[in-house]
Amino acid sequence: MLPAAVAVALVPAIAGAQEAPASQATTLDRIEVTGSRIRQVDVETAQPVLMISRADIENQGFNSVADILQNISAAGSPSFSRASPLTANVEAGGSYIDLRNLGAQRTLVLVNGKRLGISAAGYQDVSTIPSAVVERIEVLKDGASSIYGSDAMAGVINIITRRDFDGAEVNAYYGQFSQGDGTVQNYDFVAGFSGDRGSVTIGAEQHKEDAVWAKDRWFSRDSYPGYPQHSTTAVGQWGNYDRNAQQFRRDASGQLIRFALDPDGGYATDADGKFIVDPNGRPMRAAAAWSAPNRGSDAIGAGDFHPQTGADTSRASDQMHLRTPMERRSLFASANWEITDNVRFTSDLAYNQRNSERQIAGYPLQSSATGAQMAGAVYRTNPDGSRTFVSNGSYFNPNGNADLYDPELVGQVDADGKPFIQGSNNINWRRRGWEQPRTTQSDSTTWRFTAALEGSFQLADRYFDWDVGTLYNETNVNIINNGNFFIPNVRKAVGPSFRDPTTGKLVCGTQGLNGAADNVIAGCVPWNPFAGFGTGAVENSLDDPNVVNYLFKEEHGTGTTETQSYFANLAGSLFTLPAGDLGFAIGYETRKESGGYSPDAIAQSGDSTNLASGNTFGRYSLDEFYGELSIPVLADVAFAKELTLNVASRYSDYDTFGDTTNNKFGFKWRPIDDLLVRGTWSEGFRAPTIADLYGGGSQTFTTGFRDPCDSVYGNAAGSARCLQDVSPGYRQLKQGFVPITSAADQTPVPFTSGSNINLQPETSTSKTVGFVYSPGYVQGLSIGLDWWNIRIENTMVSDSPNAILSDCYIALIESRCANFTRDPVLGIVDDLTYGLRNAGYAETEGFDLAVGYRFDTDYGRFGLNWDTTYVSKYVTKSTNDAGTPEAVGNGFSGQFRVRSNANLNWSKGDFAANWGVRYSSGVKEECYFDDRCTDPDYAAPDTLGKNVPMNRIGANTFHDVQVSWKAPWNAKIAVGANNVFGHYGAAEFDQPSSNFSYYGGNDIGRFVYMKYQQNF
Repeated sequence: MLPAAVAVALVPAIAGAQEAPASQATTLDRIEVTGSRIRQVDVETAQPVLMISRADIENQGFNSVADILQNISAAGSPSFSRASPLTANVEAGGSYIDLRNLGAQRTLVLVNGKRLGISAAGYQDVSTIPSAVVERIEVLKDGASSIYGSDAMAGVINIITRRDFDGAEVNAYYGQFSQGDGTVQNYDFVAGFSGDRGSVTIGAEQHKEDAVWAKDRWFSRDSYPGYPQHSTTAVGQWGNYDRNAQQFRRDASGQLIRFALDPDGGYATDADGKFIVDPNGRPMRAAAAWSAPNRGSDAIGAGDFHPQTGADTSRASDQMHLRTPMERRSLFASANWEITDNVRFTSDLAYNQRNSERQIAGYPLQSSATGAQMAGAVYRTNPDGSRTFVSNGSYFNPNGNADLYDPELVGQVDADGKPFIQGSNNINWRRRGWEQPRTTQSDSTTWRFTAALEGSFQLADRYFDWDVGTLYNETNVNIINNGNFFIPNVRKAVGPSFRDPTTGKLVCGTQGLNGAADNVIAGCVPWNPFAGFGTGAVENSLDDPNVVNYLFKEEHGTGTTETQSYFANLAGSLFTLPAGDLGFAIGYETRKESGGYSPDAIAQSGDSTNLASGNTFGRYSLDEFYGELSIPVLADVAFAKELTLNVASRYSDYDTFGDTTNNKFGFKWRPIDDLLVRGTWSEGFRAPTIADLYGGGSQTFTTGFRDPCDSVYGNAAGSARCLQDVSPGYRQLKQGFVPITSAADQTPVPFTSGSNINLQPETSTSKTVGFVYSPGYVQGLSIGLDWWNIRIENTMVSDSPNAILSDCYIALIESRCANFTRDPVLGIVDDLTYGLRNAGYAETEGFDLAVGYRFDTDYGRFGLNWDTTYVSKYVTKSTNDAGTPEAVGNGFSGQFRVRSNANLNWSKGDFAANWGVRYSSGVKEECYFDDRCTDPDYAAPDTLGKNVPMNRIGANTFHDVQVSWKAPWNAKIAVGANNVFGHYGAAEFDQPSSNFSYYGGNDIGRFVYMKYQQNF
């Protein structure tokens, strides 16, 4: 919709064009509004377009294009929030806009009408455009594949840059949160000159944002605010081990007999005292029996150990970023040169260099997950009853060289005729690498170049506009990861080790029968995982540089994407109808996308705790033709001051999936001068990206994982389908292989996600109907209301472990049960592979209301812009199976029914002020703990009549204020605060757009800033 402020701003330019003599008319008198290729004088079109002017940008405290767009009412939750430090992909550190909560990949971003570069996964980073060069931003809130091709399903964002700029402008911005952290600094300048035949405009920006730490905010300090007892992991920074290192054998009757070590070691027995065994015949553990060192007081060797307590756990948020730091440098230049009176050369050049970082807690290493059990001593029982030392275990094994000896086996031989080996008291252990937090540094460099010849010509008293040109965009990314354990070296470091009697040094390897070092592992450094954090620079601890260098390997990954495009467009009018000229536009575009990502050998091998990932590389190309008509039907008749129809169609031919044709119809009806009624119907599509088709598989520890069969929290616990796979009383395990204490947690083993070369494009249908009312009796007032509906079919579903298990055990879709396997002993899901697939649909519907009002008083000029989006429907379905229920989104975490923004500004003389209000309605989420359930008996149509306890979270309103003064030395000084009242949203345990129990789009405190602008 068109706010009144924008309409008022554009009126002088349009009026000037209308007043010019016909003989002086040029193509510059008409403008191209996003959503149509036909240039026209009227800025109001058949489709709803929101325009954000340069003045709107300067009146706010948000100083980046991304922040401005994230806060419009039609924007959905951010795909990659800065509050998601666990995100370490090539997109990390960038900013991506999601319209209608349909995903950033379904929103097309243009710069001066041409595509912004795209990542291999289909994301367009708007932070590559410095805000200093932005003239205005046009947001088309309608599908536009018939005009722009793929990805324009939810809408189009067109960033228009400043041109024909004369003089120079320098800006400085400095701000930080009231807690004294998260400092933001922005310094930019714009300079330009114009002459009779051309102009050059150059802008540059230096932008830096400091970190905010999770431990410094109440909502991110604990995983579940208010429940610190559920916010720690059993893998602590001091190390602990399983003291049940016991051996079992069967006696003559087949019963299991335990011998040596810990006579009451926590194994389950039945009423007759017989051991209960798993399907493989192994004894089943009744309870964990972990012990930990005394915080390093006797860390080296087998010192004093005690049973693990709550103090031995760790709180990962103590080492995590809440808001990740970032720094970028941008350069943008535009030039145009009139070669002749009717031919002009135009070009844009952009450069962006971004450095972003993230830190998360040291890796929670678990020997049972990495095959790195700590070695124990081994003895052989000889036929004569004597015992022979075979090899030593780890020097740091808490069980020392305690032998596991069964006298009944003396003199016996195994099936191969060899004496039994007794001993090998290996132990399982856990240790978080607290001294070495995991860090990721992502450096991205983007180059963008466009060049075109454009002009106009007259034929048979009609003017035609044309342009031909090219676009090139290249992005290169380098990622460096540190703080992950190199698993092969961990296995060696906790394997057999001893003190060399010759050198007195601890070495890896086995000690010979004569006590000499006869099998030393060259280069290996023994590690004591029980030398707890805080022991200081103790030899063989994680503070020992030799250990650190041996256990941690720096990992590298490189990525690149490239877009090449050539285009030609022609627009004008064909002939005159009774109601006006029949306008048209036609064009052709050929485009090639290529790119990929290559992790280093360590990452590809899976030998790092950074998890395995494979190479991604691919390319595709396409050719497209489009046509558009603007058909005036009626003009200046009763009840039809104007009635215009718009039709458009685009044919796209891809070398991957084939071809597609997408059409659009629209109307614009003005029954009276003050009222515009409009509507559209359009088809859209989104082609699979390079990562969708050719992405290498990667592993990840899934967060927020829910096993429906968990006997405490599972929605299908005890069902026949669950009992088919797990035992009664089954418990889902989290990190540390201990039972979960809340409804969802991180998996103890990684799952694998991948691509699908057989993906087909998504298709969509968009509809809008609305009006704009600008009453002549109230000057400066404009009211717009639009209904919209978008339905996407054949969706490329980003499958999820939760969806797979829910479909298997709750929806009883047996085919989905084949996507995973369970550990035969523990029962947990130990292998699950998921990826993209074409299935189901997504549909959303709602209303946009825009009110703009400008009026003058004796006390100054006042202006109001008020935009509201109401989502009446948001449903998705991830399968094509009949009877599978829809998932309802609107009103739940991260998907608001209502978002509303109002900005009231005032100016008088050299002074101005702006008050902004940002509102989002309340949401619901499933209850994680009984005592925080506001609706324990919640049942609605979207739960299919089932009782699903819910917790309601209240609405949020953030207030922003800015005051400015124009100084007599041609400067402007502004001070302000975003979230001036220091409001916080409530904790949200679903962690929408975040890795913490807080919505990633909410403010994280009061942010105070100052701006200085100097013009020359």
